[in-house]
Amino acid sequence: MKFFILSGSPRAEAQTLKVAQYVQSVLTREHPGAEVDLCSLSGNPLPLWDEATGGAPDALWDPISAELKATDALVVVTPEWGGMATPGVKNFLLNCTADEIGHKPGLIVTVSASRGGSYPVAELRMSGTKNNRLAWIPEHVIIHHVEQNLNAPDDAADLGKEDQSQRKRLRYALRLLEEYGKALKQVRASGVVDHQTFRSGM
Repeated sequence: MKFFILSGSPRAEAQTLKVAQYVQSVLTREHPGAEVDLCSLSGNPLPLWDEATGGAPDALWDPISAELKATDALVVVTPEWGGMATPGVKNFLLNCTADEIGHKPGLIVTVSASRGGSYPVAELRMSGTKNNRLAWIPEHVIIHHVEQNLNAPDDAADLGKEDQSQRKRLRYALRLLEEYGKALKQVRASGVVDHQTFRSGM
């Protein structure tokens, strides 16, 4: 199973990247045979999507596109900024096509310094997947108080209750994501998917 993780914060020292790297470590250690690609939006590497230009320049997007086409499931990690997902995450999804991520499962993981994080979940479920056909799974994960959690190894003796709970929830969601990845392979291979006739979602 091949996974693609997007770290959606533009900051150089991002808690979001810490969470994405933790997800990467769990998938690598606990999902036999898993291959994991991690893409970070640190520094805003992709220009804003523009319909006239068709998205990011080929030199920037082609390597990402190749990874997306090869992947079976995606994890999108975004901080909550002012009740929203980051512009970089939405911009990334605008660049994605149905040929790259159509009918592939996606897990939303949001990051909050306090008890927030729910608004980006609602935003991403509502928009960002109309034309690329990414299929968010019903489960999502919110990492609360991120600066205090996911810092120590899993076997550390002094993990707090919230830290332990979030790790368990994340592991559960990743197991589900893998099963959705297996199931949706059959959908894509069924011959029913027709991105040529129906290029845009309604």
